[in-house]
Amino acid sequence: MTTGTSSHSASPTVRRITAMGLLVTIGIVFGDIGTSPLYVMKTIMHVYPAYDADYIIGAVSCVIWTLTLQTTLKYVIIALRADNKGEGGILALFSLVRKLPHKWLYIVAAVGASTLLADGVITPALTVTSAVEGLCDIYPRTPVVPIVLTIITLIFLAQRSGTSAIGRWFGPFMLIWFLMLGILGIMNIGADTSIFHAFNPYYAVRLIVHYPGWMFILGAVFLCTTGAEALYSDLGHCGRLNISVSWIFVKIMLILNYLGQGAWIIAHQGAIAADANPFYAIMPKGFLIGGIIMSTGAAIIASQALISGSFTLISEAINLDFWPRMHIKYPGTIKGQLYVPAINMFLFLGCLLTVVIFRSSARMEAAYGLAITVTMLTTTVLLGFYLRSRGVASWITALFMLVFIALEGAFFTANVFKFMHGGWFTVLIAG
Repeated sequence: MTTGTSSHSASPTVRRITAMGLLVTIGIVFGDIGTSPLYVMKTIMHVYPAYDADYIIGAVSCVIWTLTLQTTLKYVIIALRADNKGEGGILALFSLVRKLPHKWLYIVAAVGASTLLADGVITPALTVTSAVEGLCDIYPRTPVVPIVLTIITLIFLAQRSGTSAIGRWFGPFMLIWFLMLGILGIMNIGADTSIFHAFNPYYAVRLIVHYPGWMFILGAVFLCTTGAEALYSDLGHCGRLNISVSWIFVKIMLILNYLGQGAWIIAHQGAIAADANPFYAIMPKGFLIGGIIMSTGAAIIASQALISGSFTLISEAINLDFWPRMHIKYPGTIKGQLYVPAINMFLFLGCLLTVVIFRSSARMEAAYGLAITVTMLTTTVLLGFYLRSRGVASWITALFMLVFIALEGAFFTANVFKFMHGGWFTVLIAG
């Protein structure tokens, strides 16, 4: 283990599979993707207000298979193996292929890194706002914006303590959060057991083929996997084995919650208010205050996941001469623990601006997703060249790129329709 100013040696706490390593991983890595149930099903309902049971089953099926193909297969199984001396993320991946004769790959990497940084601006604003808006179900006059601005300010002030300290404090909290998601889902699945059809990908395909406006539906579904790129970026913080094992538990809890929300929506079809959020609706009334507190805490940790990933991104960009030299601090003794004061301030001001401009999670959702689809496409391209450089058969590499470019291309097309509704904001930041 190193002392305070070095980050070139890994602590066994996070590099081997241990109970503490898994707990720290849950606290650091999965905050972003773990808060997606706060807004995914609500957005899916609003995309097609005339929804029926088949629509909800198809949408949940899309969520399940997106988490399986996009997050599990591409990122957890494949991308996490592409590490540059223990570091992950799109620029670490570019470092592994930069010596190839294809010099234009640096453009792909720069675009992907830029859009990932833009995603780090809007994610904290969206997750915190979604959580705080739950108070409106109890106190309709809740001053959401001032509360959100206060919480975001505290989040960025806390970053200087380093992600090691954050992980140790927030790991137990996130463990309880994911258990809560799973339990709430199980409590509501019985409302309509037809939701189990969602495990059959046929219903996902049928939704896309038969329902008008499929691109808007996919734009909503995509929100369930936006944290996958941050997961890869946090490889240096926790290590591949801890992330891979933790993901099994996290994915099960997420799917249970989506199934529970879907079953509740089907069972209450026609009796749901237009502005209702099924995430809070499936909670017992006596637990609602506790659920809102848990949601706010999880949103804070989700914000940290993107922020810490942004610090790693900038550090790698500096090493590649993609970014000018900046002052970097190492607040902990664990590899990958970085704090970049200037970037922290940039993200902080960007988040404040996002909240002030959009003011509600529903409007932020329209801006969310477009930038990160570009990052995911660029990661797929770089991964394809990485696999080929490691001797993977041409046909396997071609199949990988074909499948994921087609999948992410569909998500990108869906999110392009959000441009005039807020997508321009993240594109502007990335540019």
